[in-house]
Amino acid sequence: MRKLLFTSGVIAAGLCAGLLTSTTATAQADDGDGVTFALIGDTPYGDAQRAEFPGLVRAINTDPGVTFTLHAGDVKNGSSTCDDARFADLAGQFGTFADPFVLTPGDNEWTDCHRTAAGGYLPTERLDAVRRVFFPEAGRTLGAHSMPVKSQASDPRHQPYRENVLFTRGHVVFATVHVVGSENDLAPWAELPGGDRPDLRLAEFEARKAAALDWIDAAFARADRDHAAGVLLMMQAEPTATPGFAEIRERIADRSRAYGKPVLLVHGDEHAFEQEPAYAGVPNLTRLETFGDTASRWLRVTVDPDTREVFSWRPQTVPTT
Repeated sequence: MRKLLFTSGVIAAGLCAGLLTSTTATAQADDGDGVTFALIGDTPYGDAQRAEFPGLVRAINTDPGVTFTLHAGDVKNGSSTCDDARFADLAGQFGTFADPFVLTPGDNEWTDCHRTAAGGYLPTERLDAVRRVFFPEAGRTLGAHSMPVKSQASDPRHQPYRENVLFTRGHVVFATVHVVGSENDLAPWAELPGGDRPDLRLAEFEARKAAALDWIDAAFARADRDHAAGVLLMMQAEPTATPGFAEIRERIADRSRAYGKPVLLVHGDEHAFEQEPAYAGVPNLTRLETFGDTASRWLRVTVDPDTREVFSWRPQTVPTT
């Protein structure tokens, strides 16, 4: 379902966010000043964009204001192979970002790996590989200069979910939540040799959904405790009202409404730059989808806790050489 499409964005939340004291969820302190970061997703989408990807990295690395990068998932397209060699190559590329690199998984790197063109892998096996390669140390990001983050792996109830992380910058709580396309893994693994394995697939879905709901609660609890100016949630897929996402969508809407300050929900998946104020009918919740299927466009997002809107962003284009 296509929503409102714009060419630039500033949240009009209508809510004042005062200058309040906050601490991070990690040992690294948040100084309370504003912060700027790069937002990308669904890239590099195929071999041609993999060749162009170093240019995107250079553009972000040479922006003096950018202090970290968020990637909203899908580090490859759905028809390319899900083998270890590709994963290792991509992780190496992400390590060339000068600043911390924060990734949430997409469906193309595990859920959709049952596809014949992707290698016919068992998706849960590829999910283990994703965690091993892209999240090698729970509680630390990728990037040449990584940063400590709070990982959900520290919760004994959700120990596998090292990819769900939380940190504070610019008086804002950031949290990644593992929510993916293909109906959040409710879509059958139809091309898997031997056919779908619904019991395994549904068990994976239920366990990850429970972790996601608890992590959303944890992010807002942190924001309430620290009197944060805002909350940013990042996931790969938009949480629509369909069965794979309905509970997650409702939880985000309920927590955002109770929180009352600006909340930014960022995602990828549909490959279109979009923003939607008052998402899910909540005045202070805005949905932001980043560019996808490109290695030449990205969003430069600024957090300013002294402003009413807290979040603003500007599209960027990688210079041609």
